[in-house]
Amino acid sequence: MPGRSSVWLHELSWDEVGAHLAQDDVALVPIGATEQHGHHAPLLLDTGWAISVAEEAAKSAGCLVAPPLHYGWSHGHMAYPGCIGLRAETLTAVAIDIGESLLHQGFRRIVLVNGNRSANLAPMEIAAVKLRLSTGALVAVADCGQIARDAVAALSEGGPNTNGHAGESETSMVLAYHPHLTDVSRAPGGFVPARPPRESGRLRRGHTAVDPRLEGDSVFLPPLPEEFRARTEARQGVDGDPTRASAEKGRAMVGAIAGRVAELVAEMRGMKAEVRRPPPVG
Repeated sequence: MPGRSSVWLHELSWDEVGAHLAQDDVALVPIGATEQHGHHAPLLLDTGWAISVAEEAAKSAGCLVAPPLHYGWSHGHMAYPGCIGLRAETLTAVAIDIGESLLHQGFRRIVLVNGNRSANLAPMEIAAVKLRLSTGALVAVADCGQIARDAVAALSEGGPNTNGHAGESETSMVLAYHPHLTDVSRAPGGFVPARPPRESGRLRRGHTAVDPRLEGDSVFLPPLPEEFRARTEARQGVDGDPTRASAEKGRAMVGAIAGRVAELVAEMRGMKAEVRRPPPVG
């Protein structure tokens, strides 16, 4: 590609994007969230996962990355100042609009990279299904908490669920990629459990566990925002153990996740894609 060599689509000129499309048709779309991650980490953390993973994967796989979406499905975190969320159906609609725009331009293989681990999955998976059915394009969802579970577990030092919300892995990522926005001295000391003691019953209530070492049955019973804050504020909104975090771990974890995304891209390039080009979004 002449001129600039960025993997970011929005950092290129239109003719550079056109030149890239003449040789490759894969686009990564990083989608995160703007929500609290304790006193020690910035609200951009989930988008940070998606950005760092997508950028590293694109460099390895030789594809482009669309501009990141900083908003996700963050209903419980709305009780904390600064959270900006989308309705689930809005997130689905925005992901579809982004996908259709890319497909209209000539991309045929799209990977939605989810940095808001598990929480964004339902709306993003619906978007992927709708795009696939309406256009025939190859559209996948790569969740940063699910695509490299064994590798991330092997890099983790703490016991089960130290990798929860703003815990060991997430704090490691921001220490590696956003150290100027991270202050571990403000984190709760040591391990804080991912869930409060169960009031009744035996099922863990929440999204799919992001820590591959966390065992047990679960059911999804969403809390109201005020309920979410009441049961998380004492631990600063943190699940896990941020004191075990390090920049070295963060770089290794992002590398492992990005490597799996690059493998997914290679697999998708080997798959047939007959695309019905959608009309311009408008």
